[in-house]
Amino acid sequence: MPGKKPHTLPEKKNSYRLKLPADSANLDIIRKFIAGIAENMGFSEEDIYQIELAVDEACANVIKHAYIGENTREKEIHVRVKTRAKKIEITIADRGIGFNPNSIKTPNMEEYLKRMKPGGLGLHLIKTLMDKVSFRINPGVRNEVKMSKSLVK
Repeated sequence: MPGKKPHTLPEKKNSYRLKLPADSANLDIIRKFIAGIAENMGFSEEDIYQIELAVDEACANVIKHAYIGENTREKEIHVRVKTRAKKIEITIADRGIGFNPNSIKTPNMEEYLKRMKPGGLGLHLIKTLMDKVSFRINPGVRNEVKMSKSLVK
């Protein structure tokens, strides 16, 4: 019919949540949760691996650093995944001590490899593997790292 706009389906949006104790024994559960959602969206095997690795690094940082010296609070990791038709957005949150993401400098890889000391690449990896990464830090209340990756077909 002349003048009638074609009907378009709304963009499909979903939201998923997972809350677990901040314990390295739960990293496998988080990886499978993230991988399942990314696979259902149609991400490639390589992209799924990159998303899993970024999330694993973020969660490992929470486990290792966020709750140092914390005895009274629940030591939990909150994982929220929002999906759009062509994008996955993942938020990792905790109520730990927080940190200043601007104080973490991009490592000089040549110097890093000379030292042969493990650790220190987590944030660099997250920023390299994901399309967009941002932080919201409110120590003791809610610290978040939000990361996203677009689906390229």
